[in-house]
This record gives sequence, C-alpha cells and structure tokens, in this order.
Amino acid sequence: MADPMDYLRGFAVTARKFFKFDESGRTVTLDYRGGMGKEGAPDEKREKTERLHGRHVLNRYEDGMEKCIGCELCAGVCPAKCIYVRGADNDPAAPTSPGERFGYVYEINYLRCIHCDLCVEACPTQAITESKLFEFSFTNRLDAIYTKNELLVDDDGKPKKLPWEDWREGDDEMTSGWMRATSPAGDHRYEGVVHWAGELGYGVRPPERGQSAIDEEGGEH
Repeated sequence: MADPMDYLRGFAVTARKFFKFDESGRTVTLDYRGGMGKEGAPDEKREKTERLHGRHVLNRYEDGMEKCIGCELCAGVCPAKCIYVRGADNDPAAPTSPGERFGYVYEINYLRCIHCDLCVEACPTQAITESKLFEFSFTNRLDAIYTKNELLVDDDGKPKKLPWEDWREGDDEMTSGWMRATSPAGDHRYEGVVHWAGELGYGVRPPERGQSAIDEEGGEH
C-alpha cells in the first residue's frame, strides 16, 4: 500500500505552482496559443520542431502518380493497430501507382494513433509521412477515422484541410523531415545525399539539419 505522505508531497508541488504569480500579480501559466484567440490577444503558436510528428499525409510523385503500392507494411508495423490498408491491381491502361498494385483502401484511426512514425520508417516508397499539424479535434468519432480521400494530397501536392483542423503556415513543409536524413544505413559515402524521392508540389525536400550540420562560418557545431 502506498504511503499517504507520497500523495501529500505530490499535491504540495501542485499547490506551490497554483499560487505562484509574476511581478504583475498574474499567474505564470503559459498560454501556448498566445491567447487562444481571445479578444485583444494574438492567436499565435510556438515554432514547431522539424521532427514533430503530426497528422499523416499520403504523397504523390512529381508526375501526380500515387506513391502508395498497397503493400500493408505500415499496417503491419503499427503498434497501435490503427492503420487499415488494402491493395488492388493497377489498371494497365490507366495505372494509379508505378507498381503492379496501389492502395485501394487506406484508413487511419486517430483515436488510436500514437504518432510514433514507425509507419513512415516501414514504407518502402515514402508514401506515408507525417506533417506538423497536431491540432485536430473531433466532435464525431467517425471523423477520427481518416480515409484515403482525406489523407491523399490534392492535385497540387497540398494536404487536404478538413474543417476541424487548425493548419498554419509551414505545417506541411517538413513532413517527416528526419526521415530524409543523409547517409543511409550509416554509409559515409552517402553523407550529404538526400535519400528521398521527389513529391508533387515540393520536388525533393531537403533533409533536416543534423548535429554535425555546417554552420554559416564553415565550422561544425
């Protein structure tokens, strides 16, 4: 049985923070949106990191063809079992993807997704990536199950923006940037080479800056 004093010590930390005020007498609680859109307060957000895992997108090649080949590897590796994929054979006269098959059904249940990005790692064609959008809430549980129609980027390569999503500038610019890191498999011969296929509307996206990125002065940091 837990010691009751452990609970009291935990609540003591909460109590100290609850009654902490700044010089003007206001609480020091931070408003992560800069005012939540209240009158007189800016509706801003903090800058997001390159490695932030947000809402997924299904990408297209630069010629408009879909990258997904319906292999189901993303569904197989998903620890939350939130991805459902079914492939179908391409029409030889009008193929959807460059391979023999394409993703006919693609669904992600965001009531389960933990945004681990393992699906992105498993994808052999770089079809599924994660954007920086992390604010999307639902009033209907069915809205939390994204279908292929909602995940697939549009004809300009831009993500579909749904009514309950709060997209901001730049949220789609570094989708899973850490996956585009250089030196695949640790082979030094590929250092500085982007191991990533071009995407519709963006071309070949740049990789993130690593810990040994070259700074403007030419040195390493």
